[in-house]
Amino acid sequence: MSGFVRRYLLVVFRFLPFAVAFLRDRHRLLLFGPGRQVDEDRHRRRAERIRDTMLELGPAFIKVGQVLSTRPDIVPPTYAEVFGTLQDEVPEATGGDPQTVLREELGDDLDLSTLEPIAGGSLAFVYTVAYRDGRIALKVRRPGVEAVVERDLRVIRGLIPLVAPVLEERQRYSVRNAADDFEEIILDELDFDREREIMAEIGENFADDDRVVVPDVYGDLSSERVLAMEYLTGRKITDDDAFDGLDVDAHEMATRIIEVYLEMGLVDGVFHADPHPGNLAVTGTGRLLIYDFGMSERLPATVQEDIVGLYRALVRRDVDSLVDALIALDVLEASVDRVEVRRVLGLVIENLAGRSEVTWRLIVAELTSMLRDFPFRIPPDVMLLVRVGTVGEGVCRQLDPEFDFLAVVRSFLLDRGLIESELEALLDESWGDVQRSIPALARLPARVDRTLSRLERGELVVRTEPVDTRAAGDPALGYAVLAGAALVATAILALQEGPYQMPVGLLAAVFLLAYLARRRR
Repeated sequence: MSGFVRRYLLVVFRFLPFAVAFLRDRHRLLLFGPGRQVDEDRHRRRAERIRDTMLELGPAFIKVGQVLSTRPDIVPPTYAEVFGTLQDEVPEATGGDPQTVLREELGDDLDLSTLEPIAGGSLAFVYTVAYRDGRIALKVRRPGVEAVVERDLRVIRGLIPLVAPVLEERQRYSVRNAADDFEEIILDELDFDREREIMAEIGENFADDDRVVVPDVYGDLSSERVLAMEYLTGRKITDDDAFDGLDVDAHEMATRIIEVYLEMGLVDGVFHADPHPGNLAVTGTGRLLIYDFGMSERLPATVQEDIVGLYRALVRRDVDSLVDALIALDVLEASVDRVEVRRVLGLVIENLAGRSEVTWRLIVAELTSMLRDFPFRIPPDVMLLVRVGTVGEGVCRQLDPEFDFLAVVRSFLLDRGLIESELEALLDESWGDVQRSIPALARLPARVDRTLSRLERGELVVRTEPVDTRAAGDPALGYAVLAGAALVATAILALQEGPYQMPVGLLAAVFLLAYLARRRR
């Protein structure tokens, strides 16, 4: 029996109890019968067992769990939250000996007897080693991990035909695309040359920014399997004493984190996509220190613009622009029923407007829950942006429980001129209406001239006498019509913000009194 078949059967065996549990949630007797109610605590315990199974199955499944934690189009919120804890360190004993890689790659350049382990991840280990007059950090890929990952990716693809029949239609659409997304993200993380280039680029972008520091890389000591970088230390950003004796406090650092990540994603177009507490520290001088650029992404300028457009649509509660932005980002297919999507997204905006506190996580949850009836997916670059928002907001809330993530985002976008203020938006919308009206206004003089010419030639007859000469009508009826129109306008304005309903209501009362006075005479 081949290694692939053995692995496939092992994975099926390990996940079979969970598949049976999910089927019984829908049909108590698997294929028929009523469903059963499962409370959140039971779902959480089940999610924790799935997470532990992924951890035991190794690097590829750990990474799949991390990716699923940001895929609300596939997994419910409780499972996404639990899978997010797979960011924790992985013991060095999991996998082969990384020092064999270092001996092959750097045995002649470094004194490997000075190696000290400092961290272990799902795909790599991190050490420090003596170099020149100090120490540097070495990120070392797990030995043989490429073959293991490639095999497990084949296993995951082989599981999709078994899983798809028991999924809802919307989930099938997402799962069919998810395998490609997993493969792209995992293989990117295994590419240390890519990580070194992105790390160097982000470091250069922030070279003159005293708020943040990115370790320098040593290209001459780096390779496909080893990334050599400057060894910088700091306090873990969520430690109780992280800001003791510093000029920056927790709230200021939370604001800085959001601003730095927005700068990376929406201005520079290349960003670190894994801002969990283990990858963020504060230096002795109060600067934000960022580690581990394996999960990172470059955004085309068009995607940056579409992300800004998405936020602009949410700020302005513009449902049509929100639909356009989701289609532009490939979250929704271009062929989707726009009328129905518009109705659903209108409900999303109404729900958010009625909340006393709106968070990024809530926005994502509302959007994805309301779009579940449509075929939608979250592309890898958008998924990583969602991840940055949800994980980053979580870190900021740990630093400051009252932290307003969206207020900082809005302030940043306004300061950078990426979105307009409410007044500018109103003026821009009004100017757009005027521009759309210009063609009709331009044709108006010609139409008036043609009408006057027909009148001059006698081709147009204007009737000035009442059709029914038997009754002169009610001379006060005009006041009644104006009073009714003003009352309707008052009712509409009462649903809007602003003081306009009062003067219009008074105007309706004046017209009504005039009507009654004329009737009495």
